[in-house]
Amino acid sequence: MAVSIGKYIKLQGKKWSTFQLSKMIMALVLALGFFMLSALWFFSPPETSHHRLSSVRHTAFLSDGLGKRGDQWVEFISWEPRAFVYHNFLSKEECLYLISLAKPHMEKSTVVDSETGKSVDSSVRTSSGMFLNRGQDKIISNIEKRIADFTFIPIEHGEDIQILHYAVGQKYDAHYDFFVDEYNLKSVGQRMATLLMYLSDVEEGGETVFPAAKGNFSSVPWWNELSECGKSGLSIKPKMGDALLFWSMKPDTTLDPTSLHG
Repeated sequence: MAVSIGKYIKLQGKKWSTFQLSKMIMALVLALGFFMLSALWFFSPPETSHHRLSSVRHTAFLSDGLGKRGDQWVEFISWEPRAFVYHNFLSKEECLYLISLAKPHMEKSTVVDSETGKSVDSSVRTSSGMFLNRGQDKIISNIEKRIADFTFIPIEHGEDIQILHYAVGQKYDAHYDFFVDEYNLKSVGQRMATLLMYLSDVEEGGETVFPAAKGNFSSVPWWNELSECGKSGLSIKPKMGDALLFWSMKPDTTLDPTSLHG
């Protein structure tokens, strides 16, 4: 992940827990897996048609919520990995509300030891964070329902929303959200997708970067606005209220190495 500079809040999406294929809705051809919901909060700051970035506008999903959201549409970002941005997924009021809930409870972020399952400190992840309880109030319940409506994945198959805060110079090095270790696969199952909800804007940096993604990424309209780190792959600039959905598994249920991100 690129280092953020200036003011910015990013809400990391929710992760979904193990579910059976028979429970999948419509054309979601996915194997056992769960969806990760997280909220990241930052303070500081010629291609082929197959890989062409494009934008698709459509009728927004209807859902109750705090405040008013602007014009909503889903933008296609990439097929490798499969990634989409839902613009104005959250209202400004919802972003500020989530930040206010999280501030008193932030702790240093950790990573999970693949052998023991215990949380340990690591230099690859220097943010702070906390988890919200599922359905802890009406506002959170509305956001969780909105996520389920967007992804076609039931609320009960997702992890609790995690809110992360990145100060100036903090980061999370490139990593996968899917599991390859026996401990996590047995205890929680496989992760198949992640939704990142951005809670603030930044002056510079703070991009979500996919260094292994495929495509001509210098053609994106925001290329000249990216940091040097952001130009190392497919990059999504944080914008308050936007949500980035990307899949860690391919439609055939195999793991997607192009979902590497940081």
